Amino acid sequence: MVAVGGVDLEIVQGEFFTLLGPSGSGKTTTLRLIAGFERPDAGRIELGGRDVSDVPPYARDVNTVFQDYALFPHMTVAENVGYGLRVKGVSRRERQARVDSVLERMRLPGLGGRKPVQLSGGQRQRVALARALVNRPEVLLLDEPLGALDLKLRQEMQLFLKSLQQDLGITFVYVTHDQDEALTMSDRLAVFNHGGIEQLGAPADVYERPESAFVANFVGVSNELERDGKRYAIRPEKIHLNDAGSTPATGMHAESGRIRDVVYAGMVTRFFVELDRGGELQVVRQNLETSSTEAQDARGRQVLLEWRPEHQLEIDTPGDTEGER
Repeated sequence: MVAVGGVDLEIVQGEFFTLLGPSGSGKTTTLRLIAGFERPDAGRIELGGRDVSDVPPYARDVNTVFQDYALFPHMTVAENVGYGLRVKGVSRRERQARVDSVLERMRLPGLGGRKPVQLSGGQRQRVALARALVNRPEVLLLDEPLGALDLKLRQEMQLFLKSLQQDLGITFVYVTHDQDEALTMSDRLAVFNHGGIEQLGAPADVYERPESAFVANFVGVSNELERDGKRYAIRPEKIHLNDAGSTPATGMHAESGRIRDVVYAGMVTRFFVELDRGGELQVVRQNLETSSTEAQDARGRQVLLEWRPEHQLEIDTPGDTEGER
């Protein structure tokens, strides 16, 4: 069984690059190959132009941060952070200076004497980052590092990590299954599926111009349409919801239908519209002035849906995608 096949990636020095995909898609295996925890059966891995395919992990200029932090519970924060430096034989004075410096950068000043159990989840994650960065690696690998945090803290850490990467100017290679996380943080991302890359590009390009049905549905929410034997994707937020009987605007695609269901989600409301010609489209509307009661009252209403032609993107069928690989 092949875990990863046909992956050809060039990650630019100093960029925040994300490997995005569902469980079992090959993203973590790819990260482990870069780290040296796995060896490729074919092909090669280069770091700064040097072939490191047969170089052990400790001899590669990379460090890895894991989801479970992997901190030594019996050591203090400072001892955890400075462990790698001690193994390398760095003097105590320099070790202390570098540990203090990186803890300051991680917004953990004065916490060097605490044990990991005395810290919050976000603080433990920053200690793990500090331990990886204190060795000044050329590349930092991050394997779902925010997965154990709650939503609010995860969002705060996303901004912190992006700011940190820009400040340090080193390469971050980040693994996640969270689409919002990838879109928020990445300079570029690769969408993995079945051990290969479905699409590679900047977040806006991948979201706005998905090249396959898988990408359209995995990265955000997308509607699929079939017309004249072709398949199209359109994002729910690109569809305008108008009253039935409205005159379609010039040049717009239009479909009539009935609102089958309504989901009020605070900032937005999701409308599920059964089309008169068959099929269903999801429409998202911001709740700028709409209350939950008003939104729910729309259930069963006849409506006219409209969208601009350029927002309807032709996508490959699953069969086409498999055939190309």
